[in-house]
Amino acid sequence: MAAQIDFYFDMVSPFSYFAHLKLPELAAKYGYTVAYHPMDIAVAKIAAGNHGPPNREIPVKMKAIMQDLNRWAAHYKVPFMLPKSFDTGRWNIAALYATQQQGAAEAFVTDAWARLYGAGADPSDDAELRGAAKAAGLDADVMLAYMVSPNGRADFNKACVAAHARGVFGAPIMMIGEEIWWGNDRMHFLEDYLAAHPQ
Repeated sequence: MAAQIDFYFDMVSPFSYFAHLKLPELAAKYGYTVAYHPMDIAVAKIAAGNHGPPNREIPVKMKAIMQDLNRWAAHYKVPFMLPKSFDTGRWNIAALYATQQQGAAEAFVTDAWARLYGAGADPSDDAELRGAAKAAGLDADVMLAYMVSPNGRADFNKACVAAHARGVFGAPIMMIGEEIWWGNDRMHFLEDYLAAHPQ
């Protein structure tokens, strides 16, 4: 069985979107699989002791981040638009549902991020969620029901607690054992490690 890269992400994170553009290809190249772990950045920050405001509440920082994001999109030659809102909590639970279905996680998050950050979709639009479910071969009705169910919310809370226990404090974070890479700008360091430890 291939070794595993644990990928911790929040659907609200554009840097997770950029990291995922390369991660599945890198994993396959060196004989690894990707294990998908959706979580909540805001909760992870607080659990790690970071009580600062989100980036979007700091205009001078947000200006630099937007320039960075547009540079990354140009670098990867992919479209980039901010979604209509940052209310992507339901998308995280949907991503968790996709991780529970054999082989669906990669297809779901790929299509979901193409909608949210590639096309600037409205996260509150159920038609967008249904489209992402269809792209992953999932039953959209079952997925949407899970997203708003007590079980879905409880499962997601457990996933967040498990991420915090692992030392996750933001997103994207890629982990192999005790090795941690934080941010899409560390992908070359991740590849260096994979190349030195092929499976």
